[in-house]
Amino acid sequence: MKDLITTRQVTDDFASARRKAFLYDILASLGGRPHDLVPYHELRRRVSPEREGYRGQRAVPIGQIVGSMDRSRDFNREFLPRRRHSAGRWQSVDRAHYQGRELPPVELYRIGDVYFVKDGHHRVSVARERGQELIDAEVIEGHIRAPLFATMRPEALLLQAEYAEFLHRSDLDRLRPDHDVRPTALGRYDEIWEHIEGHRRWLEEEFECRPVDTREAVERWYDRVYLPIVTVARERGVMDGFPDLTEADVYLWAMRYREELYDQYRRTREPWAGATEHVEAMQARLGPRARLAAGLDRLRRPLAALVTRHRATENPAPAADTAVALPSPIPAPLATPAATTGAAPVP
Repeated sequence: MKDLITTRQVTDDFASARRKAFLYDILASLGGRPHDLVPYHELRRRVSPEREGYRGQRAVPIGQIVGSMDRSRDFNREFLPRRRHSAGRWQSVDRAHYQGRELPPVELYRIGDVYFVKDGHHRVSVARERGQELIDAEVIEGHIRAPLFATMRPEALLLQAEYAEFLHRSDLDRLRPDHDVRPTALGRYDEIWEHIEGHRRWLEEEFECRPVDTREAVERWYDRVYLPIVTVARERGVMDGFPDLTEADVYLWAMRYREELYDQYRRTREPWAGATEHVEAMQARLGPRARLAAGLDRLRRPLAALVTRHRATENPAPAADTAVALPSPIPAPLATPAATTGAAPVP
C-alpha cells in the first residue's frame, strides 16, 4: 500500500513539474525572454578558461546552476523537466527522496559564479522542485577574467564570456585598466580583434617590417584609433541620444562605415585623424528620429515572417526561400546590433 501511494506521489510530482515548465516557458515566450539552460558548448566556444582545477565535493547553491554540458533542451531555466521521456529517471530520484535514500553527489563545472551540470540533471531538477537550496556536488572550476553571475540572462552570460576571451587575448585590462570597451551585441569582440590585428599589420609596414608584438599593437590601437573616436563622441554628447548603445558600439559603427565616410568627406584614411568627421557624420545620419526608426525596425522581421507565411499559403512554391526583405530605416549596425558583419583590416 505504501509503495502504491509513493508511486502515485512521484507520478503526480512529475506531472506537476511538467505543467509548471510549460507555463513558465509560455510566459517567457510571451515576454520575449529566453528561458533555456545555458548550453556549455556555447560558452566554451566563446572563451577558453585560463586554468582549471578540481575543487572537491561541496554544497552548491542550486540557484547558481544555470547551464548544462549536454542536456540544455531537456530542462528549462528552473530545471523543470520538458520531455516526457525524462519521467522514469525523474520519478526514480523523487522516490529516493520520499524513501530517505542518500543519492550520490552531482558533477558540476564552475565558471565564475555559475555552474553547469555534467552529470545529475534529474537530481538537480528534483531537488529544486522540492525546495532544496543546496545540493552536494563534485566541482571542477575554470578561471576566466570576467565575472559571470547566475542572475545574468543567457545572452549576457555569453557576451561576458566573449569579453573574458578578448581580455585574455589582448591583456587590455592590464594595459589600460580604465578601458570601457563593452559592445552590446555578440560577435563584436572578434570584430574589434580583427581591427587590432589589422592595425598591427599597418604598423609593421610603417616601421618597415619591424615586428610589432600584441602588447604594442593593442596599446597603439587603443590610444590612437579607439580612444580618439569615443572621446569626440563623449564631447559631442552622442551617447545622450542613444542610451541603449555604448561607446564601443559607436566606435564599431564608425569603423564599419569608414570607407563611405572617407569618400564623402575626402579626409585622410587615418581613423584617429578623422574622429571628429566620423562622429559628425553619425550625428547627421542618425538624427532625433533615429530611436523611433529603431523601434519600427524591430517590427521588421516578425512582419516579414508573417508576409512570407501568407504568400507561401496562397502561392506554395516548390523550392526556394521567399523571405521578404523590408528596408531598414537606419544603418544596419544600429538597427540590428546583433547582426554579424565582416570587418576589413584597420589602417
